[in-house]
Amino acid sequence: MTEFYANTIAQVADLIPYAMNSRTHSEEQVAQIAASIREFGFTNPVLIDEENNLIAGHGRVLAARKLGLGQVPAVVVTGLDENRRRALVIADNKLALNAEWDQEKLVVELQAMTVDMQQLAGFSQDELLALLKPAQGEGDNEKTPQSLADRFGIPPFSVFNAREGWWQNRKRAWLALGIKSELGRGEQLIPNGGGNASRERYARGKPDASS
Repeated sequence: MTEFYANTIAQVADLIPYAMNSRTHSEEQVAQIAASIREFGFTNPVLIDEENNLIAGHGRVLAARKLGLGQVPAVVVTGLDENRRRALVIADNKLALNAEWDQEKLVVELQAMTVDMQQLAGFSQDELLALLKPAQGEGDNEKTPQSLADRFGIPPFSVFNAREGWWQNRKRAWLALGIKSELGRGEQLIPNGGGNASRERYARGKPDASS
């Protein structure tokens, strides 16, 4: 049978981390925990067995060491065999992850906080920005300007480069059919390649000299 003693005070130097603890703690997260402890105190005791082996609270102990704390509150758990100990180590982490946020209430609560308190809530700066920024277009009838690349899905003019890609393939197809795409270019697109004689014929509405 598992029993929980009343809260006790454990010496940080005496606590032994569980070697097979599968939950990792980044430096950023440990810093967040340390900031929370500094502001609110050590509100969540660690779980240990009779021999000071850590069962839950590895991140909090890392934060305590970062802060230079010599003691932390602890709850001693007794009556665990190895099988149940392993399950408790994982359950202590996993069960909390199974919860979800009520986004509307979360945003209301965060908006009611000062900025310094928001930073202690455990969210990254990017997460806070995503949660707290106003909905796009909300209260504004004007459309958000878009770049040509956003509107058309490609950078502007990229497919109109006649020296590469699709246009070159098309030109080769024309040449295979005996069509010369260059004909008609220049001379203000005057038929038959331009020149003074062509200009005069074009002005008279005659396409060639035989007309």
